[in-house]
Amino acid sequence: MSSIAQPSILFPNLQSFFENAKLNFNQIPAERKKALSEISEYITQKKKLSKDIELTFICTHNSRRSHISQIMAQAAAAYYGIRNIYCYSGGTEVTAFNINAVQALRNSGFEIVATNSSANSIYEVRYGSLTPKLIAFSKLYTSLPNPQKEYGAVLTCSQADASCPIVQGADGRFKLPYEDPKLADGTPQQDNVYTERCKQIGLEMLYLFSQVK
Repeated sequence: MSSIAQPSILFPNLQSFFENAKLNFNQIPAERKKALSEISEYITQKKKLSKDIELTFICTHNSRRSHISQIMAQAAAAYYGIRNIYCYSGGTEVTAFNINAVQALRNSGFEIVATNSSANSIYEVRYGSLTPKLIAFSKLYTSLPNPQKEYGAVLTCSQADASCPIVQGADGRFKLPYEDPKLADGTPQQDNVYTERCKQIGLEMLYLFSQVK
């Protein structure tokens, strides 16, 4: 397994985030580990064929959980030195990359900068000084630049799972629902809930890539 972290290419705060998360793999419930390992096996099989691995994380609005999952997954792959992994996100509707999710990711160690000001702003996301930047904005999962075929679809909310019984173009379909932090918007618990969801998703993405062979 790829369980040994590579020499750090991540920003120091993000490296520390993952180093701490790695100590808590035992907190992931068995049924979640099983779901994560199915995605790990998909990646392993692609690696054996020397193919690029593309994952699209899908949630209804592509505003919170799918973006957090995409960004955490890309950084977790880098943490373990797994190459040719390309992570994307999309929805069944278009809204915006939610600012509370953006801030929670910043607090985890990512650098995220808005490149414009609009209802659906475009953000540049970096997880290391020398790593490629990610471009994040709300989009349909079928929209470019997302892959159109031979990708793994990871459904991060039950509503997207129900509305996408068949995911167009995907050669792998995986259910990995997370509770929506939107439920805490405007409450005193808002920041804590977004922080905890980032920690949960980061932990699980790290475990997922630790299982890739």
